[in-house]
Amino acid sequence: MLFFSNLPLVVIGRGLDPRLFCVREGRTGAGNFPAKKVPIPTNRSFLPTIYPATMTNRPHRLVPPWGKPLVFAVSLLPLAWMVWLGWQGQLGANPVETLSHRTGDWSLRFLLLTLAVTPLRRLTGWNWLQRFRRMLGLFAFFYVCLHFGVYLVFDQLFDWRAIVADIAKRPYITVGFTGWLLLIPLAVTSTNGMIKRLGRNWQRLHRLVYLIGALGVLHYLWLVKADLTEPLVYAGVLTALLGYRLWWWRTHSAPRHRAAG
Repeated sequence: MLFFSNLPLVVIGRGLDPRLFCVREGRTGAGNFPAKKVPIPTNRSFLPTIYPATMTNRPHRLVPPWGKPLVFAVSLLPLAWMVWLGWQGQLGANPVETLSHRTGDWSLRFLLLTLAVTPLRRLTGWNWLQRFRRMLGLFAFFYVCLHFGVYLVFDQLFDWRAIVADIAKRPYITVGFTGWLLLIPLAVTSTNGMIKRLGRNWQRLHRLVYLIGALGVLHYLWLVKADLTEPLVYAGVLTALLGYRLWWWRTHSAPRHRAAG
């Protein structure tokens, strides 16, 4: 057998009975375990590949350690650009409307990016994309809060009676406000501690993101009165993402549930 000093071995071989090998940890030199004869298959296709365990236990990182800080910084660029335009007085004739539309657009974009992570991961095999899903979802919530803040502070000037009347009177505001309320529990329960505490209920709760995406697109469709091109593009992207998830569930999860039943 092949030994590496002070390293346990990992035997990897397809079709090989693991009972044919006895791997022991021990120091070389005095006090070694006595050598033991083990049968080794002669067929080369069944011969194992032996690696030190420290080599196989290392995670294969495709994302550098600065990946998350980079995504975080890039996600703040839309806000930085809006601040710069406001500082330069280039938000147009109606700055409040411009800020409202831009924060709303980026809210929907980050929400669709969050929903796109799992389909892209399954289609490409890039499992490292999963590391950014939580961050993208939180940035979607962040821009939704900015969107609502612009409406609350600059549009309504904290007039709560007018806000309540507006939410009840205008359907697109009712839908948008409902989507924002539904996002709050998702953002609050996005920590590792809440994931462990809720268990399976965490996944059930976070399926609300599909409904929130639909509410966001509907909010945009009802808001726009003339050119529907952009909201229809968002609606098409959302339909494709939800359609892929439905297809995946029917072809992968549903057969297993039927077999278990």
